[in-house]
Amino acid sequence: MLLAAALAVGGCGGGGGRGATTQPGRKVMRPPKRPPPAPARVDVPLDLALRDAARSEIMAALGSNDPIARAHAIEALRETVGPEGQTPIVEALSDREPVVRFAAAMASGELRLDAARDGLLRLVDDADESVRIAARFALHRIGDATRTHDLEQTARSPEPRTRADTALVLGLLGEPTAKSWLHVLRRDPNAAVRLQANEGLWRLGDEQGLNTLIAGTLSKYPDDQMISLLALAAPRDRRVIEHVRACLTTDYTEVNLVAARAMGMLGSDEGYTLATRALKSTDPRQRLLAALALGAIGRADAQDELAPLLKDADQSVRTAAATALLQLK
Repeated sequence: MLLAAALAVGGCGGGGGRGATTQPGRKVMRPPKRPPPAPARVDVPLDLALRDAARSEIMAALGSNDPIARAHAIEALRETVGPEGQTPIVEALSDREPVVRFAAAMASGELRLDAARDGLLRLVDDADESVRIAARFALHRIGDATRTHDLEQTARSPEPRTRADTALVLGLLGEPTAKSWLHVLRRDPNAAVRLQANEGLWRLGDEQGLNTLIAGTLSKYPDDQMISLLALAAPRDRRVIEHVRACLTTDYTEVNLVAARAMGMLGSDEGYTLATRALKSTDPRQRLLAALALGAIGRADAQDELAPLLKDADQSVRTAAATALLQLK
């Protein structure tokens, strides 16, 4: 969701800076440029007061009047606190806004929160179809598979968003039997559904999904590149690292920052300098993506760089910085 908040560059053309045309119809591919080198890691103790401030920022976001801010806070709890943060996650299952209920149901499933069972059962018949899908996913993850087969019906929905949400949860279920439906959805007429289905297949170890995601990193649309990069890195399989590394130096700062985050997910800090420089950007999207990259990289010596963002004017940036600070090791 935090990435979605920054996806405001979709529809732009561009080739990512990975080649140069010398004649009409002929393109000479060049090796990708190198990103600025990361400084040597400095082992520093975690600042406990700063971590407390980060937790306070996330809890404050839970009380925001903005439902997107509340949803971001739920996502931050899932990423950083884990099952220990179950009380606000379970409470958010009753939020008045569907986007928050959806985030809470997804977090309940990913964290396998048995305490969420009653709330999830209420959401089975929620007015919002995305919430209903998330509730079925979460119930399956905590051991109640009685409604999982309903996802076969939502996979056939005439609504692209419903099919995309179905592909999302099928990939997260961790069940090899989900591959058959994901293979159907990867041929969907809607591009977003296809992309989500291929991500799900790659999560389940199916390399047909992998090949499509690699192609997505070469898309002329920056938002496709960003989504594909995170999907490639999600299983933490380092075989994809060269494809991700090539996106650290495209023509789009946002793509480079998402690539830095993906490299962090794969255990590399090669995007560290890109991210620390972007923390000072005047564009809140870039500050947000830079914070998320540093959280994925996980270097404790980024604390002083991230600390000012806890007072950023933008709520999403503050939540991203708080999330990152709690991910440092």
